[in-house]
Amino acid sequence: VQLQAFWGGLVQAGGSLRLSCAASGGTLSNYIMGWFRQAPGKEREFVIAVTWNGGRAYYADSVKGRFTISRDNAENMVYLQMNNLKPEDTAVYFCAAKEGQRFLERASYYHIWGQGTLVTVSS
Repeated sequence: VQLQAFWGGLVQAGGSLRLSCAASGGTLSNYIMGWFRQAPGKEREFVIAVTWNGGRAYYADSVKGRFTISRDNAENMVYLQMNNLKPEDTAVYFCAAKEGQRFLERASYYHIWGQGTLVTVSS
């Protein structure tokens, strides 16, 4: 499976963006899906993840109440809805896939990664 994240962009603080992650070469339904981000000079950090059927989501504290994740297994798509964006949300955002449900917040446990998409939030 290959992943590609897209629809990043420039937005003002308080605004919204919806990122998409498209899969090819296989089905996403076998994987836990997550989003990570990496700001300049910082380590990659966990943002959010969703279980195989979309029934449960896991959030980083910094995005609770602002970000949501959804998936459409039939279309092989995962979405990250980001509301009330803040300048500190500025980063390259990556979608990733893993098989097991443990250690959802650890990037090293995800074995499929897409190219990132840049989100810039201006103050």
